[in-house]
Amino acid sequence: MKKLIIIINGRGGSGKDTFCEAVGKRWSVMNVSSITPIKELALLIGWDGEKDPRGRLLLSRLKEAMTDYSDLPNRYLLKEYENFLSGDSCVMFVHIREQSEMDRFRQGVDLPCRTLLVTMPSLDGTVYGNPSDDLADSLAYDYTFVNDGPLDGFEDRACVFFTSLLKKEGIC
Repeated sequence: MKKLIIIINGRGGSGKDTFCEAVGKRWSVMNVSSITPIKELALLIGWDGEKDPRGRLLLSRLKEAMTDYSDLPNRYLLKEYENFLSGDSCVMFVHIREQSEMDRFRQGVDLPCRTLLVTMPSLDGTVYGNPSDDLADSLAYDYTFVNDGPLDGFEDRACVFFTSLLKKEGIC
């Protein structure tokens, strides 16, 4: 079975997780995020779990510190990649915000990696106060999904887009 990694990004609230959940209802996908081990650490030091500007800044700074100190986010992703290789999923969604982190993850894997930006026009110009969120849509991406319709039709729009992406990539 051919497998593909999709590095997914977008501003906070643009619909990245909703996109992954929608396509996960119809395809066997794996969904992981570089921020997962950072959230676990943040909870241990008192983060309340809120993704408000203060919480987002904490997560961004903590991720940067843990990347510099021990490369924790990338080590976590590469472990999940090994699980993906031995599993049944044909696509692995990997949530990474920073270009340098995307590049380092790509260097550690053998499968093709594509990038996907999820945008929501109503969020254009939103400032979150940290570089991880604020620079997400300034990078170059292979694909862009524009989340500009009502929520009740989101799943169908996401799956039509994803079907086209898979066809272009020759996957599943």
